[in-house]
Amino acid sequence: MAGDFIRQLDDGSMQRGRSILQKLHIDLTMLSLLLILCAGGLFILYSASGQNMGMVYRQMVYFGLGFFIMFVIAQIDPRWFQMAAPWMYVVGITALLLVLLIGVGAKGAQRWLSVFGMFRFQPSEIMKLVTPMMVAWYLSSRLLPPRVKVIAVVLGLVFLPALLIFKQPDLGTALLIAAAGLLVLLFAGLSSRWIALAIVTILAVAPVMWYGVMHDYQKQRVLTFLNPESDPLGSGWNIIQSKTAIGSGGLEGKGWMQGTQSQLEFLPERHTDFIIAVYAEEQGLIGVLILLALYMCIVMRGIYMASRGRDTFARLFAGALIVTFFIYVFVNIGMVSGILPVVGVPLPLISYGGTSIVTLMAAFGVIMSVYMHRRI
Repeated sequence: MAGDFIRQLDDGSMQRGRSILQKLHIDLTMLSLLLILCAGGLFILYSASGQNMGMVYRQMVYFGLGFFIMFVIAQIDPRWFQMAAPWMYVVGITALLLVLLIGVGAKGAQRWLSVFGMFRFQPSEIMKLVTPMMVAWYLSSRLLPPRVKVIAVVLGLVFLPALLIFKQPDLGTALLIAAAGLLVLLFAGLSSRWIALAIVTILAVAPVMWYGVMHDYQKQRVLTFLNPESDPLGSGWNIIQSKTAIGSGGLEGKGWMQGTQSQLEFLPERHTDFIIAVYAEEQGLIGVLILLALYMCIVMRGIYMASRGRDTFARLFAGALIVTFFIYVFVNIGMVSGILPVVGVPLPLISYGGTSIVTLMAAFGVIMSVYMHRRI
């Protein structure tokens, strides 16, 4: 009798908890997955930062701010995003133009705007959300699959912010924003014929990009990717040390905070772009597979949530955001393991950094909003 009574209390508590989350427009499954990933990320960061608790505390603040923004955005009806999309796009493009004119520079790049000298922000981070939102808004009122004229307009909407960001210069973010916008076009039913034409066009303009557009340091990244051993103490150092750390982890890893490449500071940028190499050295292949499984659970849940949107705009926008999240994971792990050039993309919700965390959590807020405001 006592056991039955306790089980009834537990069931009642769980139902009340679910009811509260539903009123807050929060999906319990996605929230649980994100909390597990963020908690694991703090343990990885503690080791990767050389046991720097100050950095861990700041990351916790970023997570708190990110979850708060996610909760706020989840309350907004997706129809508001649809109405605001063109205005936000104009504001974003204006901010990118201001970056080129009066932006704040650091390390040879001019990517920030300063607000009254009090704080700085990167408009390019905002465009990671606004660009797919704008494309989804444009396509939602058009006949699908899109025709030639519609495709041309979409390409203009996508490549305008990508070009402005490339001029900062920030090739990695420009490619990610272009990918986010083009994913919306792909989800709208783009014909395989157009996809084949796009691949041929990219191959055709590659020489022009190489000789006429890309900066010297960007060319060097590509050359290093093809042959990192050509400059092992210079441009090839990062990727060589990264692959050494990953390989030395073996199947089970060396143990938490026991990695030699990271703890002895052979591995550069170990708390940001190359943090997965630290994790792979310490936890081995098994640990990496567990992390990848967690990422895949988040992506699959996100795709399901996006597919339940109540209209074309909601489904296209949310679908592009969750697949862009997957691209972040793929690009970061690909560049750290040497199968992609190094483009400076952090590992989502693991790498240290506030701007990336806030942007990603805002995207998950949109996905929550789309799912919880669906027609039932």
